[in-house]
Amino acid sequence: MKSNVFSSILFSSVFILAIGCSQKSNEEVNMIEMGNVPETEESNGITADPDADVVTEKNILADLKIIKNAQCRFKVSSVDSTTASAQKIATSYSGYISDMRFTNDSYRRENRFTVRVPQKHFEEVLERLTALAEFVEIKDISSKDVSEEYVDLQSRLKTKLEVKQRYDDILRTKAKTVEDILLAEEKLRVLQEEIEAAQGRLQFLSSKVALSTIQVDLYETVAFQEAPESYTKSFGAKALEGVGGGWQLVQYILLALLYIWPILFLGVGIVLYWKWRKKKRA
Repeated sequence: MKSNVFSSILFSSVFILAIGCSQKSNEEVNMIEMGNVPETEESNGITADPDADVVTEKNILADLKIIKNAQCRFKVSSVDSTTASAQKIATSYSGYISDMRFTNDSYRRENRFTVRVPQKHFEEVLERLTALAEFVEIKDISSKDVSEEYVDLQSRLKTKLEVKQRYDDILRTKAKTVEDILLAEEKLRVLQEEIEAAQGRLQFLSSKVALSTIQVDLYETVAFQEAPESYTKSFGAKALEGVGGGWQLVQYILLALLYIWPILFLGVGIVLYWKWRKKKRA
């Protein structure tokens, strides 16, 4: 009898405990679904730092290798003065102008040049150059992310340098026969070429990233002047040409005399001798 009572009490306790655990589990699920996550020992009274994501994002942006380019075509009042202003702007931001090409015809005057400026001043320089224009015909801005290529080149370069170091060690310590030496030297030659190519590409990308490129085309319209079919010289122009022609004739005569002076000298001698003979006979 006592055993049955004890079994009943134990069964009731287990049943009540199971119901309580089930209700607690359901409450926790409902809290998670509603977004009310209870505090744990790991997050007890501790909230996430909102500035952590900002710092991480800034670090990511700082590590990006982006090439920035722009192509612009502006109508200006004076190509010469605007070009001078553009040169001053580029110089003031530690940049420079290259590849200048000036053209002039019956309809317009144009000047095309390239501005190279540090990437951090790219937007500001472009804005100041745009302010010089009377009319913006073209303004095309592009950017290219070369971070993946840059990191890949660095990784490959590091690996090749390590392999080259191992071949150097083999050549110094382990290569005993002529065949081994030649084989190691050939591997080193190929690796050196690949290393130099990777280093050159890295330098090129670094230059493109560090200095942004702005291609600028300036033009100004001019009043059309039709070329005359014929030209009529004035009296003054003809007189000046006559004076110049006469002086040239004098020069030609003097030069001719200098060339034939032996003949002149011989002719004068013959004339003087003939007169002397004639005077003697008389």
